[in-house]
Amino acid sequence: MDKILNFKPHDVFAYFEEISKIPRGSGNEQRISDYLVDFAKSNNLSYIRDNYNNVIIKKNGTKGYENLPTVILQGHMDMVNEKNNDKVHDFENDPLSLVIKGDMIFADNTTLGADNGIALAMTMAILSSDSIEHPPIEAVFTVEEETGLVGAYKLDASSLNGEYLINLDSEEEGELLVSCAGGARTKMLLPVDYTALHGNYLTYHISVKGLKGGHSGMDIIKGRGNSNIIMGRILNDLQGIMNFEIFSINGGSKMNAIPRECDLVIGISPKDKENLEFFVDKFEGNIKNELREKDDDVKITLNETSIISDKVLNEDSKSRLIAALMLIPNGVYTMSASIENLVESSSNLGIVTTNSDHILFESAVRSSVNSLKKVILQKQKNLANLLWAELTIDSDYPEWQYNPDSKLRTHFQNVYKKLTGKAAHITAIHAGVECGLFKEKMPNLDMISIGPNMYDVHTPNEHISISSVERTYEYLLAILKDFKNIESI
Repeated sequence: MDKILNFKPHDVFAYFEEISKIPRGSGNEQRISDYLVDFAKSNNLSYIRDNYNNVIIKKNGTKGYENLPTVILQGHMDMVNEKNNDKVHDFENDPLSLVIKGDMIFADNTTLGADNGIALAMTMAILSSDSIEHPPIEAVFTVEEETGLVGAYKLDASSLNGEYLINLDSEEEGELLVSCAGGARTKMLLPVDYTALHGNYLTYHISVKGLKGGHSGMDIIKGRGNSNIIMGRILNDLQGIMNFEIFSINGGSKMNAIPRECDLVIGISPKDKENLEFFVDKFEGNIKNELREKDDDVKITLNETSIISDKVLNEDSKSRLIAALMLIPNGVYTMSASIENLVESSSNLGIVTTNSDHILFESAVRSSVNSLKKVILQKQKNLANLLWAELTIDSDYPEWQYNPDSKLRTHFQNVYKKLTGKAAHITAIHAGVECGLFKEKMPNLDMISIGPNMYDVHTPNEHISISSVERTYEYLLAILKDFKNIESI
């Protein structure tokens, strides 16, 4: 772990290492919130912590910058907790184990939390410095971003005076993010009834695994496999071949991550054993062919197991489960007509869980066009009605629309050109960042989002470029140093 301190900028990586020791999955932010409050106290900075554990830290402008407009530096303190199945790790208590591979920092078979720990580290390095030139700063650290921008939604912005906001939750160096999708999270509760299992049955565990997964916004365009949807196809096709009983289905762990694995337990007649083996082998071949250039490590395994219960779904519940998996909106819905290769609206079935009296389906819906978001949500409502299910919608957050008159964007472009000799790329993403909610609370805010190169976020392969962190941080410092020029734009 100490090797990370050898990299520049030293303060940034020192704080990132400290942050990585603190468990901070969404909903478990008390300790990281305490850490930020202690940081503010030790640096004699004023702070506000609300009842939700959001933290605001304020610092005056340095000499010659005192009267410039206030800049909000913003990031979220929570991370997505994902790990490989064979990794033993308690996200509630264990620190992350950082691994250096060349120019990249990984965690040991877990998510890294650079999304968005690097924002905290960069901001803390600026707040604790006596030598960095900057205008007045309001640092805003929010909770539960990954589960629907909850902290930003609940934040009382009345104590903020910033005119400009720099969000540090982007993942591509040299990209100036100026617009993002809005979204909502849905939970569909499909009521199910069970019946007693009679007769002689063999019980099998079918698993879909080996998929890449990824961020349900950023990676949805890549056409990667969704393990829950694939399992629905298995069930749908199997019902035309043999009789079977369903004990349980469970897949995915985060609604905003494309699910990589799904597990199904079924019972079949002993006479259908060879037919089931042949079916699974053939189905795996078909899926491998479909995903050969997108998700080619997909595997479908079949293992005989002991009977886990004497209760199985009755025929009506089984039929409605299969219908739900086959009909629920999933994947890209529309593409943008104005921005090339930008997904406009989508839905991701991230979680399927079997419970004693219902099966739960959790989805993340996104769109940069509010009316299209409503269409996808209405499709889910209609499906729920047809299946006698209950649908709830929460964490509904607004899109962030492009501002053609942004002084902040022009300032970022000018400084980037000065530093690199190249033009920064203006972009929009099909993912939610908190800017839309800040714009809703503070309509006159001028905003932008930047960040260093990060890869495979929301997966155990998440990693971040060390050299890109250094360049992005130097860019941010140059932005703050040259802030005297923004009013002349």
